[in-house]
Amino acid sequence: MHDYPGRRASVAARLREEGLGACLVRDSEGARDPSVRYLTGQPGDALLIITAEGKSVLVAWDINMARAMGNADEILAYTDFHRLPTEALLGVLPRLGLRKGAQVELPSTTSYPAYADFVEALVDYDLLCRESGIGDFILGLRAVKDEAELRIYRRAAGITDQLADEIEKAVRAGTLATELDVALFIERECRLRGCEGVGFETLAAGPARSFGIHAFPPFGAGPFATKGMSILDFGICLEGYTTDITMSFIRGDLGAGAGRMVALVGEAYEACVAMCAPGVATRDIALRADAIFAAAGVTMPHALGHGVGLEAHEAPVVRSREDNKAILAPGQIITIEPGLYDPELGGVRLENDVLITATGHEVLTKSRIVSL
Repeated sequence: MHDYPGRRASVAARLREEGLGACLVRDSEGARDPSVRYLTGQPGDALLIITAEGKSVLVAWDINMARAMGNADEILAYTDFHRLPTEALLGVLPRLGLRKGAQVELPSTTSYPAYADFVEALVDYDLLCRESGIGDFILGLRAVKDEAELRIYRRAAGITDQLADEIEKAVRAGTLATELDVALFIERECRLRGCEGVGFETLAAGPARSFGIHAFPPFGAGPFATKGMSILDFGICLEGYTTDITMSFIRGDLGAGAGRMVALVGEAYEACVAMCAPGVATRDIALRADAIFAAAGVTMPHALGHGVGLEAHEAPVVRSREDNKAILAPGQIITIEPGLYDPELGGVRLENDVLITATGHEVLTKSRIVSL
C-alpha cells in the first residue's frame, strides 16, 4: 500500500517551511505530471490542491475513476467547475478554509497566459509561479523510492528480465525477425503479465538504423538482429512505474572498428556501475565514462543515465554537464547506459536499472549485449 497521506504531509510541511498557504499540482493534456498519481493514486487528468495544514482536494476529470483509485480528503468532479482550472481553484481554496491573501503556488509549467488567467480569477490570493518550487520538491520525494515502490520495482524488473530472455531466445530461433516483431511482442507480453503497457515507445533499431541514439521512427518493418549491430531499448509499466533497459544484438564478424565499440561500451558500463553508491556525485560517474571513451578517441553523444520512476526520465540526472549537482542517495533508481554510434558501423548501447542501497548498489535488471 502506498502512503499517499504521508506523501502529502511531506508536501504540507514544505509549504509551511516556505510560508505558503497551498499549492496546485496539475495533470492534464499538454501538461502531464505523474506527481498527481504519486500523491493520490489517481492515474491522471486531475487537479490536486494541498494546503499547509495538510488538507487535500482532488478535482478529477473522470470522477468514477478517481473514486475507485484516488486518495484525498475530498474528491470532486471537474464538471462541478465547468471544467476550468481557474474555477476549480477558486472554488476549492475557500472550501479548504484558506484565508484571503494567502500565497498559493502554481505549477512551474504554467504558461504566462494561463498564469494571467489565474491572477485575474483569484484576486483574493497571492499567486506564485517559479522555476524551482514545490514541484521540484515533489520530484525530490519521488526520486527516493519507499518500500512499497521498491516492491513494485522488483516485480517490474522480473517481468522485464523475462521478456529480455524470451526475446533473446526468439531472436536466436528466428521467430522475432523484424523490428515490428520485437516491439509488438513486448507490447503483448507485458500486458499478459499484468502490466499497464510499455513504459515508453519501444525503440527497436536493426543494423541499418542503429547509428541513431534514438532511431526514427522508433521501430519499423525492417530486419532486426541481422548481420551488424542492433539496439533494443524498452521498458514495461507496472502500477505506474517503468523500467528502462537497452539490449544490443551483435551478429557476425564486424571487424575491428565495431568490435572496439562493443568492448568500450562494456568497459564503461562495468566501471560506472561499480561507482554507484550513496554520496557519490552522478557527474563523477558520467565523467568516468567520458574518460574511458576519450582515451580511445571517441565520444558518447548523450548523457550516461537518469532516474526512473513514474516517468522514464526523472531525477536524478546522471550526466557530465558542469551544472549537474546531483548526489546519489539510498532508494534512488538510476539507469547506467553508455553507448557509441557510427554512421557506417551502426550503434551499440547497454543499459540497466540500478538501485542505490545504504551500502552501495543493486543492479535490478539483467540486460546485456547479445552475441549471435
